[in-house]
Amino acid sequence: MADQIRGALDAQRPLSVVRLGDGELLTLAADTVLPGEQVQELAPFLPYAGVPRSVPEIRVALAEAIQGADWVGVPISRAPTFQGLLFPVMRHFGIDWSRLKLTSSTINYSLHQSGLLLPVLHGRRVLLIGSRASELGALLLSRGVQVAGIIGAVAGFMDIPRVMQETAAHDFDITLVAAGIPAVVLCTRIAGELGRIALDFGHLADKLVTGELHL
Repeated sequence: MADQIRGALDAQRPLSVVRLGDGELLTLAADTVLPGEQVQELAPFLPYAGVPRSVPEIRVALAEAIQGADWVGVPISRAPTFQGLLFPVMRHFGIDWSRLKLTSSTINYSLHQSGLLLPVLHGRRVLLIGSRASELGALLLSRGVQVAGIIGAVAGFMDIPRVMQETAAHDFDITLVAAGIPAVVLCTRIAGELGRIALDFGHLADKLVTGELHL
């Protein structure tokens, strides 16, 4: 994956890497493959992750973003709300998983743990999106990474148009998006509409900022 990202950066070619965890899968499963009430019980964290309520418009946008992404990180865990939902949800939305380029849903952590993240970012203009963007920016600057811009917290799916508008105003090579479930749509749109590289960075941003993990 590091080679894929580096190659896209060198060629100035758009690339999107999105990740599907239990939040994304339960959002897609609500009122489709599972009763909405059951999803609310299983996933009380969805509002925090950017989905106050799973509605058809959000499910369609999420499914389309998955189909439009260059790489899709999927869970290795066979737990009921991970791989247990992955294939039923894909069947429901007509997504042929065999036609997707798949990686692990923890590819963000793998890039960091393998020591490949900083080398990919060095010498590139990096835009940061998410509630920890300012703190992450300071950390990356201290490691010699050029931070091209900061866009703060994304207030759920309804905030995606505002974030896209702000993103388009920045000059950058790659963006790290830590914005919960809306990150899937943002990454696909940033690549498709702005022609840039977008990586769904997730909770790795929190762990680096708090010092739980170290760059």
